Amino acid sequence: MSEGSYLLALDQGTSSSRAIVFERGGRLVAQAQAEFTQHFPQSGWVEHDLEEIWQTQLGTAQAALRQAGLQARDVAAIGITNQRETTCLWDRRTGQPLHRAIVWQDRRTEPLCQQLRAEGLTARLRERTGLVVDPYFSGTKLAWLLDHLPGARAAAERGELAFGTVDSWLLWRLTGGRVHASDASNAARTLLFDIHRDAWDDTLLQRLQIPAALLPAVHPSAHRYGETDAALFGAPIPITGVAGDQQAALFGQACFRHGLAKNTYGTGCFMLLATGAEARDSQVGLLTTRAAQAGATPLFALEGSVFIGGAVVQWLRDGLGAIRASGDVEALAASVSDSGGVCFVPAFAGLGAPYWDANARGAIVGLSRGSTVAHIARAALESIALQSTVLLQAMNADAARAGTQSVQELRVDGGACVNNLLMQLQADLLGIPVLRPRVVETTAWGAAALAGLGVGLYGGLDELESLWQVERRFEPGCSRDAAAERMARWEQAVRQARTV
Repeated sequence: MSEGSYLLALDQGTSSSRAIVFERGGRLVAQAQAEFTQHFPQSGWVEHDLEEIWQTQLGTAQAALRQAGLQARDVAAIGITNQRETTCLWDRRTGQPLHRAIVWQDRRTEPLCQQLRAEGLTARLRERTGLVVDPYFSGTKLAWLLDHLPGARAAAERGELAFGTVDSWLLWRLTGGRVHASDASNAARTLLFDIHRDAWDDTLLQRLQIPAALLPAVHPSAHRYGETDAALFGAPIPITGVAGDQQAALFGQACFRHGLAKNTYGTGCFMLLATGAEARDSQVGLLTTRAAQAGATPLFALEGSVFIGGAVVQWLRDGLGAIRASGDVEALAASVSDSGGVCFVPAFAGLGAPYWDANARGAIVGLSRGSTVAHIARAALESIALQSTVLLQAMNADAARAGTQSVQELRVDGGACVNNLLMQLQADLLGIPVLRPRVVETTAWGAAALAGLGVGLYGGLDELESLWQVERRFEPGCSRDAAAERMARWEQAVRQARTV
């Protein structure tokens, strides 16, 4: 392969930083991964050390290139994808963070969100940002930092500070502080960005007392953002792709056409339905968000977010001690034919779409004397599929109202999609085929593909669509009546979790 035809994806996630090298055709060449510390200062608070994020991300990028035997000149471009709503604030002059990053899972700003709702701002925020008023998003987290860090607001007004989601932080560090930018898919998750006008919203900034000088420039996802400092990789490498992790996964799944949907099974679960140039409003609690933007035209998607997806398996391992490794859950769950009536609602951080209940708490219901840890493990896996089914049902309800076709298949990715039992459970509940691609690292691949477009390595979306291939297709294997009965039991359990 000729020089400059590889792509390096930086995939900065909630629990680890990863770097993956892809060939032009999408084949994974090398990868490196490093976990970093999760900080829980008090109940409901989650933080990350920004310097640790930077060091792990840089270290994995350098390690992946070494593993692939590549130098900077071999890499056509870098693409960045990131945990989205996590909020970063740093000093422009020194580059030092003012505080640990406040993670998307963090619930500390619920009192401010309650105040915004009480002021009747829910409809206005929904209309402009496509979002609901919830601590999930970055805007109230940034307001909290400005309110609680001595002198921060005054420094922000003087233009001395920079805010961004994790992509902006990495861009800043990779370019030696020369670039303060983000893409539309990340900006759309801040509760501060008008997704229709493609601009930061002055009214929203004023209400939260956030100085505009803090904010990054916003560009399309495929865009020439800048170059890395030569010292980092031996020579500068163009950075030409940026997208939030879920929009990158939608792009990596080649969901370029209206009506195609994907679900990512990671720490949480995130289902996105491409709606093209139409910003479709949801009547059932889904979010209207910007999709990864390959050209000048803004693109949109409907999104549903499950806060606790694969993280429930981590809880089985670390909290309950039911398994030694996350990969052991499939065999344990498969050792029983069903959950024995046990239903597990993993609302450890409240419930996301379509419930949006920050006060819900985890609950295991339906226990009997015959219940075993295997039944609980099976119920935990089922909870991931059940929550995702609720999201797809909501999308189909919105589609029916809009007079468009329901989702005909679901493309899946993320770490937990390799669990065959979970994927079969998902197909059974949905009643449509579940398609797992050959390249399951679709988030990283989406970032790499955007970077390839941004640097001219690909001719267009048709070429990228031809690279997407199915590895396994899971067909529904249970009756619709049986699936409906399981969904009814789930909703009953959710009602109990919301009254804890």
